[in-house]
Amino acid sequence: MIRYIAVRLINLIPLLLGITLVSFIVIHLSPGDFLAEMRLNPVVSSETIESMRRNFGLDQPMYIQYLKWLRAILRLDFGYSFAYHVPVTWLIGSRLVNTLILNVAALLITWTVAIPIGIYAATRQYSTGDTALSMAAYLGISTPTFFSGLLLLLFAFKTRLLPIGGMTSLDYEFFPWYGKMLDVGHHLVIPAVVLGFLGSAGLMRQMRGNLLEILRQDYIRTARAKGLAERPVIYKHAVRNAINPLITIFGFEIGGLLSGAAIIEIVTGWPGVGRLIFEAITQKDLYVVMGSLLIGSVTLVLGNLIADILLAVVDPRIRYD
Repeated sequence: MIRYIAVRLINLIPLLLGITLVSFIVIHLSPGDFLAEMRLNPVVSSETIESMRRNFGLDQPMYIQYLKWLRAILRLDFGYSFAYHVPVTWLIGSRLVNTLILNVAALLITWTVAIPIGIYAATRQYSTGDTALSMAAYLGISTPTFFSGLLLLLFAFKTRLLPIGGMTSLDYEFFPWYGKMLDVGHHLVIPAVVLGFLGSAGLMRQMRGNLLEILRQDYIRTARAKGLAERPVIYKHAVRNAINPLITIFGFEIGGLLSGAAIIEIVTGWPGVGRLIFEAITQKDLYVVMGSLLIGSVTLVLGNLIADILLAVVDPRIRYD
């Protein structure tokens, strides 16, 4: 296992180089740059724009810019944001906690809702409850994230039960520490519920399908024939094997913790990394985009590695020799 982990981490280096190189080329191939809008402003002189080009390094060839960025990355220097005029490391770090709060809350909702419902639906196949849950799951799978977010925002506006957009209230700084936590939690409800319940729709279908397949296996019939109670048969033998394929999905969700909520962050005004990436792309803020993509790629690969390790832990049949 240790050797397997070491090899995966070594393979991470060329993978990240390829991702960053392709991303760098794609960003440069798109028309315009950060200074394109400033050129249309008659107040800004051409000398000022050229000076900014030199300061930002945009006057150099693309491969020189890329090599300089790589050299800075080795010093954990992600560059400087053109739009925000702050270091990229600080900018992403200031949004990182917000995105983690949102995605971890959504992840908890997804798994705590989907797994029990999937078990219930599989053990009561074709019942009224199974049919209703399947219809709700199909509805959740087919509903766009932004549409669900807009519906909940409309509900919040009509009922005044939940805040509309943002992460904190205007008087947040005057609250005591527990008041600040409650205020953030109050604003967290809409984005976390949207991500959590829409995510649980697909996961519930996966759990239901896996468990139904396991319940048809010979060893389940043997366990029942030996007189084992239905509850141990399902929860001790069937569920344990049915949940193994979902661990891979869990790894992908870990990888998406830092950038998997961009749409709902934009819709609800949640100040996270996903929203920052969108703003950076529209503004051609090169080093913010590259820094965000690099961090997202690392978390995705590490998430898959964690999933592989968890699979070996829960399933003794899996060995990474």
